[in-house]
Amino acid sequence: MAPAFAAVTLQGAAQERERTEIPEEYTWNLAEIYPSIDAWRAARDEIARQVPTLAEFQGRLGSSAAVLADAMDRYWELHRQLSRAYAYAYMLADQDTRNDTHEGMRQEMVQLASRFGAAAAYIEPEILALPEGTVERMLADEPRLAPYRVYLEDVLRRAPHTLSPAEEKLLADVGPLAGSPSGIYNILTNADFPYPVVRLSDGTEVRINQANYSALRASRNRADREAVMSAYFEALGAFSRTFGTTMNASVQRALFVARARRYESTLEATLNGPNIPVSVYTRLIEGVNRHLPSFHRYLQLRRRMLGVDELHYYDLYAPLVDSVDLSYTPEEAAALVKAAMAPLGPEYLEALERAFGGRWIDWYPTPGKRSGAYSHDGAFDVHPYMLLNYNGRYDDMSTLAHELGHAMHSYFAQRTQPYPMADYPTFVAEVASTFNESLLVDYLLRTIDDDDVKLSLLGSYLENIKGTVFRQTQFAEFELAMHRMAQEGRPLTGAALAELYMEITKKYYGHDAGVTVVDDYIAHEWSFIPHFYRDFYVFQYATSFTASEALAQKVKEGDADAVRRYLDFLKSGGSKYPIDLLRDAGVDMTTDEPLDLTIREMNRVMDQMERLLEAREGRR
Repeated sequence: MAPAFAAVTLQGAAQERERTEIPEEYTWNLAEIYPSIDAWRAARDEIARQVPTLAEFQGRLGSSAAVLADAMDRYWELHRQLSRAYAYAYMLADQDTRNDTHEGMRQEMVQLASRFGAAAAYIEPEILALPEGTVERMLADEPRLAPYRVYLEDVLRRAPHTLSPAEEKLLADVGPLAGSPSGIYNILTNADFPYPVVRLSDGTEVRINQANYSALRASRNRADREAVMSAYFEALGAFSRTFGTTMNASVQRALFVARARRYESTLEATLNGPNIPVSVYTRLIEGVNRHLPSFHRYLQLRRRMLGVDELHYYDLYAPLVDSVDLSYTPEEAAALVKAAMAPLGPEYLEALERAFGGRWIDWYPTPGKRSGAYSHDGAFDVHPYMLLNYNGRYDDMSTLAHELGHAMHSYFAQRTQPYPMADYPTFVAEVASTFNESLLVDYLLRTIDDDDVKLSLLGSYLENIKGTVFRQTQFAEFELAMHRMAQEGRPLTGAALAELYMEITKKYYGHDAGVTVVDDYIAHEWSFIPHFYRDFYVFQYATSFTASEALAQKVKEGDADAVRRYLDFLKSGGSKYPIDLLRDAGVDMTTDEPLDLTIREMNRVMDQMERLLEAREGRR
């Protein structure tokens, strides 16, 4: 099946249409979670009524294995119901961030989650106070505790950082405050920010916001790219003091929790949750810095393909092959993604059909809709949901494949594991998504003959490495340095963060070596990245990409055992720690091997592209 290069239905007007104008089949169906807001309110009220009943077990957890099982049943059932109610409010609010009612529902769930956490705060300290060996004996004696094995064993592992019941309750009570920096940032950037208007080279005026910035920075017109990027980041820079204040509040919150739990650093505090060695984080940064010459080779190849004398930062998203315009309707994108995933077998393809036919996906951008894309798996008893801002470009189809990877991971885990073990660790969360992207580009390369399209797709693969390995590690290095500044008592003002970001960015993009010109306004790009409000999250994009590359290679080669191991990995959910899950799947993330394999593949692709370029230039 050859890829279709048709114009995208409704693409041109996508930014202007209200949600009511979008055909129903392109919207998600939240009514499967609750049929109405009134039904949600009834569920919320019942959860609120049940939360205080957790107190019935306080002081009794060690009395018998049956009582501990009763307590676990009550706790995890409330957790499941709370997650479902939160998912509904969260996604409803994201449909239109301007809707105060829906945002209020989300805030209600944050507060209810905090009350739930406070009511359950005694559980872990009380378990840890039991005589040594008690929990192990209870697990052996009571079959009803089997779904809670991973949780209970992890509680024992985290004993040195668990506080007294009163202290744990205090930390839970400040939960709503802890989320304030991220919440303020979300509302400011998605609803209230005065985004700039730019006049493009064709005379049209366009307002640059988070929803359309990615498309506009990829313009074929170089003057437009520069105008868009400079206007966007200068506008963000005008609010540097505000963004610096919200970022400082977020980091100080992380530092407070780390110190309260007796960790040496915020990095250690974050990674200890999923039991990831700190060395995995630092090894990634060291390894990527070691491989910067390969990244600079890519940047020089990009300069050659664009035909510019000097590569600027605003050139980094321009199409590498000017004559290729890859665009897809949602139906064409769905067909290509399914064809690309065929190596994973009928079980996987059947799940994809459910996603496409069951209105799991909210496709198009609309005014006020949250920017970006995500997969949400909070409605355990329903199915995962996906938010997109689909504009029909190849990158949008790749994003579709990416988010479907998350959705399939959640779908298989939730249908294989009990609720307490279904939620997979964040460290492995991006493996399935980038795995899908790899299969998609591999399929397209095998089904086309046009050298320009091949160059475009190979370039897209390199773009994924740039954006997922190098760019995310650049962010990770910035984030680590930012947290260290706070730990040392140094100020995290907007100006200080801009200076730090500029220094690291110039290093990665070879500014001083003349590889890429990093213009001054790029210093404000850090405030464009919402992931910095999720402590040490971004490095996992890079580690997951390298893991998925190692796993996907064998699947592409037709290794049936590799397919089985991969599907088992998806179904394993959170039944083990992430390092062990990936080791079972066939990759060891405590070594340099996954990154080194990825860079080797990157250089192989660049070799192939250079041969195609030489052949094309020879025909001219």
